[in-house]
Amino acid sequence: MIEPQRDYVGYGRRPPVFTWPGGRRLAVSVVVNYEEGGESCILEGDACSETLNSDMPGTPPRPGRRNLVMESHYEYGSRVGHWRILDILEECGIPATYFAISSALEKNPEAARAIVAAGHEVVSHGKRWIDYELIDPETENAHIVESLDVIEALCGERPVGWYTGRIGLNTRRLVQSNGLMYDSDAYNDDLPYWVRVNGMPHLVVPYSFDCNDMRFASAPGFNTPDDFTSHLRRALDGLRRETVRGAKMMSIGLHLRLAGRPARAEALREFLLEAVALPEVWFCRRRDIAEFWRAQYPPAVEAP
Repeated sequence: MIEPQRDYVGYGRRPPVFTWPGGRRLAVSVVVNYEEGGESCILEGDACSETLNSDMPGTPPRPGRRNLVMESHYEYGSRVGHWRILDILEECGIPATYFAISSALEKNPEAARAIVAAGHEVVSHGKRWIDYELIDPETENAHIVESLDVIEALCGERPVGWYTGRIGLNTRRLVQSNGLMYDSDAYNDDLPYWVRVNGMPHLVVPYSFDCNDMRFASAPGFNTPDDFTSHLRRALDGLRRETVRGAKMMSIGLHLRLAGRPARAEALREFLLEAVALPEVWFCRRRDIAEFWRAQYPPAVEAP
């Protein structure tokens, strides 16, 4: 196994100078994580109940025992939050990317159909929302293939993007070998970039944890809906200011069981309606970003 290499330099003082389609200067990617039904659960044969990313921060695992309260918090996301967020995206006219756990979508096929019907992109978030650090490459690859097959069957189109989240050392090379156009398992830039994987160029479209509602479920984090949207506004304004020197990209991460709660969803709606009215902002799917980058900055240029 060849361990991934680190790059401390990136674009540095010489980022590419360009504009996004239509002369826009800031690409904003709204990412909706669909994980409800793919988290750790005793019913799924897992050793422990889920502990992460809910309105119960700090909950300890329960080895061998179900946590019915945690399960109920997750169920809110697929039962209610999903439809609320979908309606807000439609009202704002924003195309989003869904990071979807395939086993979660399997439990709610109507949700999968609604995502596709609304024109959003579905990226594979893996078969299960679990930590792949210690999972052997053969099992991880089988999960990747199964996840892509399931999403294709549910949505009518095979994903071109990938995001595991809790990755292992083998993840990126396995993703590349399965023909994915890009992955988002990185947080180290405000622009896409090329790396070499399996001796071939591979595109990375970085993601973000700071403009992410998961901070409602962590400490220190967001306490009120306005904490979240104030942070989003600051990020948007800072990146817009920097675009006088070159275009940028911003990622906004949402979880149905978190941002899908009424107060948070209402604050998010207000922010999105403001942002979508800005002439220099391009709301787009991550696939749109990847296709633009491949056309304008092909790998022979970025990864000789």
